[in-house]
Amino acid sequence: MVVCLVGFWLFENFYTPDTYTAPEGTVPVVPISADFLPSSTTGEIVQHNYYTLSYSERHEQAEWVAYQLDRSQLTYDDRKRPYFIEDPQVRTKSADYKNYKGSGYDRGHLCPAGDRRFSEYAYNETFYTSNISPQNNEFNAGIWNDLEKKVRYWAKKYDGVYVVTAGVLKNGLETIGDEEVTVPEYFYKIIARKEAGGVKAIAFLFKNKESKDALKSFAVSIDEIERQTGIDFFEKIPEATQQSFEGNVRISDWKF
Repeated sequence: MVVCLVGFWLFENFYTPDTYTAPEGTVPVVPISADFLPSSTTGEIVQHNYYTLSYSERHEQAEWVAYQLDRSQLTYDDRKRPYFIEDPQVRTKSADYKNYKGSGYDRGHLCPAGDRRFSEYAYNETFYTSNISPQNNEFNAGIWNDLEKKVRYWAKKYDGVYVVTAGVLKNGLETIGDEEVTVPEYFYKIIARKEAGGVKAIAFLFKNKESKDALKSFAVSIDEIERQTGIDFFEKIPEATQQSFEGNVRISDWKF
């Protein structure tokens, strides 16, 4: 019994798989158009096979996660949930999942596992702790989940969208765990698509708490999220083009 208890403790505290990323050549890397990659305030850019992120060591999570979601990727394959593990590509290592234990917060996905069911590697990649953030359970399972479903609807309807999402990271917020993982007060998500004549985009900003309000009521301008985060979300796109869609809230461009 003692041996079993010691073995369980060692497994629980020290063992995690090395990586979830597919061996080179096993699956294709899905590149994100450079036009849609945000700026990084930290310089810690990590590209996985199916999403890219900018990691903030100060806050022990990503300041943004960016990915494309195409119609062809929308599947309902049943996948076994793997362990949450540290991201081997983050130079300083991402936060240990144990920081979330007993915190009262969910390990909230930024790139949702449900968007990556088409491949075992793609699905498993979403379980790096660089892709999670502390979320209120009612928020995570409620309005946030509602928007994730709506994004899948838009990906199918418009044959693909680009998504960038994370918590709004600021100093002085609540933290959890030994590594002091920041608990964002707000979360944002920006969805964009290319169409003839330019870019269509919509942005949302939510408080990290339960809400029964309609999704439309959380729509804000991209300029507002840039003010909140200090991130330039479409820095490679000419300024004049950015101004055509970043300063306004155009709900009519998206089917709800």
